[in-house]
Parts: sequence; C-alpha cells; structure tokens
Amino acid sequence: MTVAAPLFAQTQPDLNANQTPVNTAVSASAVALIPKGFRFAHPGELTVAISAMNSPPLSLLGNDNKSRIGSDPDIARLLADGLGLKLRLVPVSWEEWPLGISSGRYDAALVNIAVTEDRKKKYDFATYRTDSLAFSVRQNSPIRQIRDARDVSGLKVVVGSGTNQERILLGWNQQNKRQHLPEATPVYLTDDAAVNLALLSGRVDVLFGPQSAASYKAALTGKTRVVGLGPKLAQVAVTTKKGNGLVYALQAALDSSIKNGTYQQVMTRWGEQKEAVTASKVNPPGITY
Repeated sequence: MTVAAPLFAQTQPDLNANQTPVNTAVSASAVALIPKGFRFAHPGELTVAISAMNSPPLSLLGNDNKSRIGSDPDIARLLADGLGLKLRLVPVSWEEWPLGISSGRYDAALVNIAVTEDRKKKYDFATYRTDSLAFSVRQNSPIRQIRDARDVSGLKVVVGSGTNQERILLGWNQQNKRQHLPEATPVYLTDDAAVNLALLSGRVDVLFGPQSAASYKAALTGKTRVVGLGPKLAQVAVTTKKGNGLVYALQAALDSSIKNGTYQQVMTRWGEQKEAVTASKVNPPGITY
C-alpha cells in the first residue's frame, strides 16, 4: 500500500496560544442521537481517555505541567461541547484504554487509535483523522531509509505493546526469519523521556510510532529524522464500547464541528490539516494483518 510522504511542519504550533481551548456549539442533532437512558461514566460529563505520554502534537502537558493539551484533547472538547456535556479528560497508558472502555470507566478514548478489523469486534469507531506510522532515527544514525522487513533486520526498534506498529514489526520479523535474516528486537518503552534518551544515546536504533508525532519532533528539535513510513495508512478514530450506540452521537458531533469550522481550526493550529477528514465515518474498513 502506498502512503503519503511524511508531514514536515514548516512552522511549529504556538504552544502558548494553543493552551486556549477551542469550543464549539451544541449540536441538537448529535444530542438527539445519544441513546435513550445512556449512562455516562460521570453524569453530565463526557469522560475521555487520552494518552498520558507526551507525544506532541497529539497530546502533551500544558504550561501548568498538569493540563493536557494537543489535538486529541482539543477533539475531545469538540465532542463534549457538541453533545452539551462537560469534558473530563483521563490520561492513560496505551495498555489501559481497552479495559477502561469495556468496563465503562471511560465513555470514549482518543489515544491515536487506528481502526482495525480485529478491534471492530470489540469497539465502535468514529473517524476524525488519517495517519500513517513513521520510522525515526537519531540525526547522526547511519540508517538512511526503512521501507520493508529487510531494512529493520538486526535493529533494536521501539514499539508500543499491543499497537499496530508492534504487529507490523513482528510480521516483518517472520519474513526475515523465513529469509534466514536476523530479526529486529522490539523494545518496549512507555515514557517519552526514556524513548528520547534511548534513541539519542544509541541504545536503540529506531522509533516506530505515529507519523504526526515523529514529524513534529524532527522539525522541533532537529535531533531526529524520519527515514520511512509504515506499510499501512490508518483511519484514526474516537473509540467506544461496541454496540452501546454512542458512536453515532459522536459522529454527529464531529460532523457538526467540521461543518462550523472548529474542527479545521483545531487541525490547523496543530499542523495536522493534511490529516483532516471531510466527514466522520462509523466503523469503516479497518487495517488487516
């Protein structure tokens, strides 16, 4: 599958200005689609799980060192506003969101979750962004390009546990094994500072993660560079519990913010306008392995 070229930001988002919330109007059509008798995790609030890991422009700490800002928190606010609810953000690790959604602890999750056919068996999705995965290396790395399984042979690659990038890497390892080539070593780190230290010190060779975060970091610091994209283009989506009906209200809230322009305002201020969607889709065809 051919994917788009990496997004290299020409200008960095204004982090000070972007601390000011973008609000949107209540959508009567979205409110009407909230299932009758639906029990939110907290009455009168939309409880949304977002990434606790600093991965700008998706999610990061604000100037007060506790508030979460970024495109995912901004999209969550548009959803809550559109449904006429207060927003409650809950920072979580990647491993936490599935159980939290299934148990009803969170009403929705925005943790850069891509739609896959396997995940559609347990969760419902309303898309809000397109994205691909990117391979990042330190600026002085001898690695010039990563395109396929052979290019990661024998390398130490940081991936998230249970993520699409892990699935891709393990699949590539099977390809290399059949070709009698050394497998890549998956390295699991959940703290952004630890990831940066490992990559820049040379303890790991490659970071495999979301393209938007990789491109942002490369443009911001100049210490890393993107050397390739993953083989699959992702539909990133708001995630809810399968069959509870909330996904259609969330889709309508997203479409309302697209129609009134606040969605585009969010995407533009975080440099993600090229990843914007023109309409939210419920449970579109997902990635398969």
